[in-house]
Amino acid sequence: MRRMLLVMAMAASTAASAQKIADPRPFATTITPDDLKKHLYIVAGKEMQGRETTTEGQRKAAAYIEDQFKALGLTPGNNGNFQLGFPVYQDSLVEATIEVNGKRFDGSKDFFVNLSAASSSTLLSSEVVYVGYGINDSTRNDFKPINVQGKIVLVMPTQATSTGGTSSGSHFRTSPFLIVREAQKNGAAAVLLVQNNIIRRGAPYVKGPLYTEAYKPNINLNSYSISEDIAKAIIGADFDAVKEALKNGNPTPKTYTANVKLDFKKSVNELSSTNVIGFLEGSDKKDEFVFITAHYDHLGKRGDSVIYYGADDDGSGTVSVIELAEAFTKAKAAGKGPRRSIVFMTVSGEEKGLWGSEYYSDHPVYPLEKTTVDLNIDMIGRTDPKRTTGDSTNYVYVVGDDKLSSDLRPISEAMNKKYTKLELDYKYNSPKDPERIYYRSDHYNFARKGVPIIFYFNGTHKDYHQPSDTPDKIDYKQMAKRAQLVFYTAWEMANRNEMLKRDIPLQ
Repeated sequence: MRRMLLVMAMAASTAASAQKIADPRPFATTITPDDLKKHLYIVAGKEMQGRETTTEGQRKAAAYIEDQFKALGLTPGNNGNFQLGFPVYQDSLVEATIEVNGKRFDGSKDFFVNLSAASSSTLLSSEVVYVGYGINDSTRNDFKPINVQGKIVLVMPTQATSTGGTSSGSHFRTSPFLIVREAQKNGAAAVLLVQNNIIRRGAPYVKGPLYTEAYKPNINLNSYSISEDIAKAIIGADFDAVKEALKNGNPTPKTYTANVKLDFKKSVNELSSTNVIGFLEGSDKKDEFVFITAHYDHLGKRGDSVIYYGADDDGSGTVSVIELAEAFTKAKAAGKGPRRSIVFMTVSGEEKGLWGSEYYSDHPVYPLEKTTVDLNIDMIGRTDPKRTTGDSTNYVYVVGDDKLSSDLRPISEAMNKKYTKLELDYKYNSPKDPERIYYRSDHYNFARKGVPIIFYFNGTHKDYHQPSDTPDKIDYKQMAKRAQLVFYTAWEMANRNEMLKRDIPLQ
């Protein structure tokens, strides 16, 4: 019996020893200023053309990151692929025409159509209903005296009050969106809004902005911003009297006879972008996951010569993820790999609205309920000139560590105290933060799904979102130290016995 107890005790001791976390310092020191600099001069170099989502530059950056993950020996993180694609759409103008009584108006100066908000259609109508300001609020209802069902509606928006004069206090009176919405509620077929300064220089607006939601629950009616010349052609001899009534606050709705053709055609182009995902399998807790993320897209270029390099935003985070992946793969090769699996993910579309991380969080490859944390790195290569306290050469803003999990801050502070000794600045954790930084990077799409997060950030500076955000301005020594803090924090979270608690409600 004594011998059996001795064997059991030895086995227990061996198991306890196996769970002891190895020393991470030899692997953290592989994250060096020189290596970060080498990668960043490529990621934020001229060849990457500013890495704008859906462009050739973005695809080149994705290929570079994938090549680095492959070279490190990471496993493809998306079911055998390193890249996870998501759809992006862009509208192109095919044709836009307005004719009144046979007269065709110039689409480059007389009218404008919002490509993203409009649908292809051709309307031929013999009547147009004029509804004055197009207001329906507590002071007046311009739609009440007249039936606009199935009609083209003409609106002359203003800041006029119901008693005449002007007022800047009513948002409704200056919002084309609200006016169009009210016209749609009343059954209008299309809206013509007379607006000043409709003339635009140069070529017509032939391509719309990128977007991700192609299928919408509600289809808006088409609205055209038009010049006074088009309104005159419709209203005719009444035009001067109509304008005078508008000034006095007493427009009179009326139906005008006019043969109007509204012809709008666009093509919807399906593009795509990708997140790049590398996977490092854990040991006894391999079915639980630590995510380390950054966005690799930026603002692209303007014309042939102006490039928005995005060295700090977020080339610094992107190359830090690569270096963190190298440190963890070296640890695993040395027999000291993480207990939990680690997912290294660089996303695109952040500058457009957190698209890549939103797509991932809505279509996760790894269960979010088994994802213990997301450590997100977005801008860690520069100094915030607005920071007037503390040591500006040895700090990092830590964001979100007081949210979702009470485990986050103690671990973060313990790792920093033991290893990196940076000043941890919690400025952006304030609920009153006017910049709302907590909501503005990719960690938030994990947080909204309940995954605990920490966001590492150096603050903005004069080169933020400017072509001058270049690799030569990076503080690589401080950047390496910040990246090492992320490594130590990830190391602890990947190796601790329990997943992080989720005991604080989402804010």
